[in-house]
Amino acid sequence: MSAPRTEIFADAQALAVHAADWIAGLIAAHEGTFRIALSGGSTPRLLFGELSLRAIDWSKVVFYWIDERFVPPDHPDSNLRMARETLLTRIDVAPEHIRPMPTDGDPETAARAYEALLKADYGAAVFDPARPLFDFVLLGLGGDGHICSLFPGSPVLEERVRWVAAVPTGRPEVRLTLTYPCVESSRVTAFLVAGGDKAEAVAKVRAGDASLPGGRLKPQGELVWLLDSQAAKLL
Repeated sequence: MSAPRTEIFADAQALAVHAADWIAGLIAAHEGTFRIALSGGSTPRLLFGELSLRAIDWSKVVFYWIDERFVPPDHPDSNLRMARETLLTRIDVAPEHIRPMPTDGDPETAARAYEALLKADYGAAVFDPARPLFDFVLLGLGGDGHICSLFPGSPVLEERVRWVAAVPTGRPEVRLTLTYPCVESSRVTAFLVAGGDKAEAVAKVRAGDASLPGGRLKPQGELVWLLDSQAAKLL
């Protein structure tokens, strides 16, 4: 992995505009299917709105999710619902190119089902470092340093075999999350972070603080930090 690139913007809106332009360029330059893994949260909401306005060939894009709350897809807290409202219903994307995490039945079965889907799309059951699963992974960063639904102190932080895991602790609701080996398998990984409440976590994760989940991430490909001025204030 090369040294990470960092770009800082005045505010969350300017951050979203730049990120949308950059991602649109990555998609345009890519030949064949472009696999993108989405995150939830307020900052991606702005980004998704901007992406919906870009002239992008959405027929080549396949959408996945890095994590999801185990709630129905129409629930207000659903990451899928947020993506639908801000992006997916506004663009010309085939339904089969939308690959959400299942949230019916029980969480463990749902996690295994999503893992099976990822392995089928990847075409193998073991990762090849020379052939990433994703072309682009979008990450947020919690004030506690969590990424995906990999929370401080969670047993899932130690998982190295499973690609997807249920997370029954750390938050009021059960979640599904990609594990480190899966989320690290990407050509490009981008942290999109806004707000002063994230500044300390940004500084610690960038310094490689392994006590924070984000500090333990070792992406295989290019790593880019896109920050607003408040999130970057301790750098």
